[in-house]
Amino acid sequence: MLRNYSLRLCRISPVCPLARVSGAVSGKQLGSHRCFHPQTPCRAKVLTVDNMNPHLKAMEYAVRGPIVIMAGKIEEELIAGVKKPFPNVIRANIGDCHATGQPPITFLRQVVALCTDPAMLMTDPRYPSDAKERAQRVLDSCGGSSIGAYSDSSGVLAVREDIANYIQERDGIPASSNDIFLCTGASDGIKTIMKMLMTGESGRGQAGVMIPIPQYPLYTATIAEYNAYPIKYYMDEDKNWALDINELKRSIDEARPNCKPRAIVIINPGNPTGSVLSRQNIEDVIKFAKDEGLFILADEVYQHNVYAEGAAFHSFKKVMTELGGEYKDMELASFMSVSKGYMGECGFRGGYCEVINLDPEVKVQQLKSISAKLCSSVAGQAAMDVVVNPPRPGEPSYDLFMKEKNKVLNDLKVKANMVTETFNSMERFSCNEVKGAMYAFPQIHMPESALHAAKAMGKPADVMYCEDLLQQTGICVVPGSGFGQRPGTYHFRTTILPTVEQLADMLERFKVFHKGFLQNYK
Repeated sequence: MLRNYSLRLCRISPVCPLARVSGAVSGKQLGSHRCFHPQTPCRAKVLTVDNMNPHLKAMEYAVRGPIVIMAGKIEEELIAGVKKPFPNVIRANIGDCHATGQPPITFLRQVVALCTDPAMLMTDPRYPSDAKERAQRVLDSCGGSSIGAYSDSSGVLAVREDIANYIQERDGIPASSNDIFLCTGASDGIKTIMKMLMTGESGRGQAGVMIPIPQYPLYTATIAEYNAYPIKYYMDEDKNWALDINELKRSIDEARPNCKPRAIVIINPGNPTGSVLSRQNIEDVIKFAKDEGLFILADEVYQHNVYAEGAAFHSFKKVMTELGGEYKDMELASFMSVSKGYMGECGFRGGYCEVINLDPEVKVQQLKSISAKLCSSVAGQAAMDVVVNPPRPGEPSYDLFMKEKNKVLNDLKVKANMVTETFNSMERFSCNEVKGAMYAFPQIHMPESALHAAKAMGKPADVMYCEDLLQQTGICVVPGSGFGQRPGTYHFRTTILPTVEQLADMLERFKVFHKGFLQNYK
């Protein structure tokens, strides 16, 4: 005979056999039921979706969102032998270079391997002397000469010194290792700086962060997580995604009644737009930030990825310093990563942040903040060191290094042109030139009947388009609504990372699908 221990509610669905026998739960009830376990009564969950941090629930991250989950299920079905109208899924949703077939840079992997197993490899004649010298320099700056030891919270000193030298060579302006900290990819550095900018207040005192639209979803996700206010400014699609100062003023003026504007985020070269800002545009933004009292966050992780004739990367630090006067003392954080560029080493999670002109007392708090995380991956720091301290002319690895680097960047230039030309050749498509980074953000000029169909399904039209594209062709791209876009426009972001052959196949599938889509929605 069952004894009644019905003292608390159980939230574990109808897997409680004693409760089912007692009649307390029917087969359809999935919620709370009275528990009759005589020895181990069911316990309600302390943390539920109803009582968890609401700011975390508000976060969205489109590049790993629902369509990507759908792509994973389709891949599982293909492996299980389910017949599809395509042989494979092409993942063009995320900037994961090696996942799409890009080979690693030999010298980078050699240095990291030497750092990982020096006892075995330092005497191996297959490893060149310059790789061994780079690895030994990093190891000599590590506790116990091991990358298995914690580094200083800001990062291995030798790596920070090499980063400072890299910045100085790039810009022709002095840089200090004391202004640099290593981070777990650029994303971690961005969140570290944004966290310091929060006010802890609500209403008009809430921190406001200006972000470009379209933007990389890290920014909207972090703003939601930190309970900040997003101040959205639109990039000018009609002018190759340039920044318009009047638009910046419009957005900040409209936001002021709702928040306290604290910072402006610039992504250059652009993600998802593939744009590269002119020097004049950068000067205009710096002057705007000075007038409005804003901290500048310069996301410059694609600084090696510039392809278009006449385009060039200009760092915000260089332009700000050359403007001189009141501008050279502005607060600026700039970010770099080993995940992009020609390296594409996403899995190492290596990155750095240079922060200049911080108030000394704020600097103390910044160091305290990163100290709480102990340090970033030291293997990732070693990989970052190769990016900023590559082989030099005359060194044994130089020729191979330059051959591999140029191969990656030249292929990206070819693929940027392929994507731009193909999309602009398609009816009801427009695509700005992919000048840099690794993405295109074309606009689909949707037929009215497609808009009506999407509305009937309760979906944005770009989401409907991308879902149909995935299900019919196996191509996985991200709807523009995941990055933000002007109301009434419809885009998607695609990477240009598949190999030239894979990209040609992808674009051919795209053309066939789009032609059918337009026929279906005449």
